[in-house]
Amino acid sequence: MDLTEILYEKHDDGVAIITLNRPEAMNAFTPTMLREWEWAIFDARDDEAVRVVVVTGAGRGFCAGMDVKAAAAGRGVVQAGARIVQDRNRLRNTAQRVPRALLTLDKPYIAAVNGPAAGAGMDMASMADIRIAADTARFGMTYVRMGLVPGDGGAYFLPRLVGMARALELMWTGDMIDAAEALRIGYVSRVVPADRLMEETLAFARRLAEGPAVAMQLTKRLAYRSQQVDLDHALELAESAMLVAQSTEDAQEGPRAFVERRKPQFKGR
Repeated sequence: MDLTEILYEKHDDGVAIITLNRPEAMNAFTPTMLREWEWAIFDARDDEAVRVVVVTGAGRGFCAGMDVKAAAAGRGVVQAGARIVQDRNRLRNTAQRVPRALLTLDKPYIAAVNGPAAGAGMDMASMADIRIAADTARFGMTYVRMGLVPGDGGAYFLPRLVGMARALELMWTGDMIDAAEALRIGYVSRVVPADRLMEETLAFARRLAEGPAVAMQLTKRLAYRSQQVDLDHALELAESAMLVAQSTEDAQEGPRAFVERRKPQFKGR
């Protein structure tokens, strides 16, 4: 696929990097960017050499969400005066492409938040398994300022990350919070100096990429699905996942390396 609004790199260490690449617009997304982003997720999902996916933004911002100027001109992902019948699938065909694609990605997906993540941009950060923020990052559920509601999963993801009360406060006020506050409320996992964001994020991603890929992917699937079922069902899911994990070569390598007092060499099979 010819990419014009994202950059997509796959490294030999098993890490793929998706970079939102409209820095002149603080990486506000367009239908084109969303299609390319979806394609990159599917490509990383299907490439066995990719173990971990990192998403970040070019320039000063992570993602400003929808392009407000385009919306005001009637060209945006979300537009005022929507026609119910004609526009009933607009979000499904644009902004919701990314969360739906991520439903199929069992590999670790890490957001390296390099600057402001506002509105749908914060939603997109919320979809990551882990968020690592630069100390210059800021976050805001700014839909309310536009008279809108979270349209691409924010009302689903955010309460699960910070609790319902805090999530509603952020969504109702539209207030921006800085990286330190995001860390305090548990929204991000760590905050690092801006000039070391990618260095630290990629070091963490490479550490994960060296792990037993099958076990890690099963763990992600198990963790998310266990939130949606009762304990008995979760235990059954865990038993099934364990049977698969036990059948891998990595499940033999781990104990062998422990006994031999060396670092395990996992092969992802």
